[in-house]
Amino acid sequence: MTIKERRRVTEGRVRATEDAVTRLKEGFSGVGITLPSLRIDPVTCAGDDPAPPLVDLGRCNLDTALRLSVVLEAQRSAGHDG
Repeated sequence: MTIKERRRVTEGRVRATEDAVTRLKEGFSGVGITLPSLRIDPVTCAGDDPAPPLVDLGRCNLDTALRLSVVLEAQRSAGHDG
């Protein structure tokens, strides 16, 4: 794979990861949760390796962690009802 081809693959993966981060932010926002550190991990975007970048869910305070667990538990319960 040429450098140009690797760069194109990497750019596509970064765009896809940016889209995923945007979708996560919107999804969390829709249930009243903000993860301020949610982003693409910049270290995994560096270099020539065309591996997919990682999504860094980041850190959150206790209140946010508890709200997130409530939402996840509700989703799990809703899945078992149907």
